[in-house]
Amino acid sequence: MVKEKVVVAMSGGVDSSVAAYLLVKAGYDVVGMTLKTWPKELCDTTPKGQTCCSAKDVDDARRVADQLGIPHYLIEASVPFRENVVDYFVETYAHGMTPNPCVVCNRKIKSGLLLEKAAKLGIEKFATGHYASIVWDKNTSRHAVRQAVDPDKDQSYVLFQLTQDQLGRLMMPMGDLSKSEVRKIAQEAGLAVADKPESMELCFIPDGDTQGFLRARVPEAFVPGDIVDQSGRVLGQHQGIAAYTVGQRKGLGIAHPKPLYVLEVDPASNRVIVGEEDELKSETCFVREVRWMSIPDLTAPVDADVKIRYRTARVPARLTPTAEGVEVRFHQPVLGGVSPGQAAVFYQGDCVLGGGWIAKNDRQLNLKQVLG
Repeated sequence: MVKEKVVVAMSGGVDSSVAAYLLVKAGYDVVGMTLKTWPKELCDTTPKGQTCCSAKDVDDARRVADQLGIPHYLIEASVPFRENVVDYFVETYAHGMTPNPCVVCNRKIKSGLLLEKAAKLGIEKFATGHYASIVWDKNTSRHAVRQAVDPDKDQSYVLFQLTQDQLGRLMMPMGDLSKSEVRKIAQEAGLAVADKPESMELCFIPDGDTQGFLRARVPEAFVPGDIVDQSGRVLGQHQGIAAYTVGQRKGLGIAHPKPLYVLEVDPASNRVIVGEEDELKSETCFVREVRWMSIPDLTAPVDADVKIRYRTARVPARLTPTAEGVEVRFHQPVLGGVSPGQAAVFYQGDCVLGGGWIAKNDRQLNLKQVLG
């Protein structure tokens, strides 16, 4: 019997390595692919012990592939990664918004470029180490993403932009496993990366110095300006709009009887608007460039849970379709800052209903050409 072929995106970490191992064990004909997403000259200057698509990550992926007896390919992707992910990240901050590069990367690079490479090899199926699952609803004849069983590792939030075609070809073996179970599988299988630590920073800013990264690329977004309250009263000076995000508390440098938070970043006036915690509450937000998963479209108001950031809890809300997208009205005002540029992802039960990008109001969304 001819085995079904599947390409596995292998980052050199334990999750994608276990995904490849489980598929080999399940009888698939597995091919490993690793993306080189950042220029060699930057990777070579990355501090020891930090990752940036480094030679060590590539070597780790190749070592695991050798252990599993599967072919391994290194895919040059630095140009599309820079154009689709890094440039988007930089431009979003320069426009006074908060980006989510992992969402864009998952759609355009991991589940875009790699799917194209797999197709050129005549392979339809593709797998990743994401903590999520894909389900098929026979009633709607649609694929959807389901949350992982491990709530601390669930990555369904960053997958809302995937198309039906991508979902139909994608496999996610990690969805029914906890991180501790994945570590145990890797150790029992003797995989070379069984005890490799996780990278906690953005892959292209491994030292965590986001401001330094942005200053080098958009110095014009670091022109000092006024920090004001909602009445326009000047309270202090900021160091550049790209250094601030909605909900931010630290680094304002303002003496005030109560803690102050960033309420809005206004690039047009080069001002950062701040206020007290109660002023940060949001009752509604507007979501543009919406993509639906478990339904083809939203034609009438519906109740759903909403996540407005990757690490925030879901909150109940009413979704109402508009000419430009969706109006989200929270059942209770939410704290923490509804940040333009971030993703709002909608859930019903444990499945992703859809999601989109938070806009400043019901008419505006910058970077449409990047986010679309």
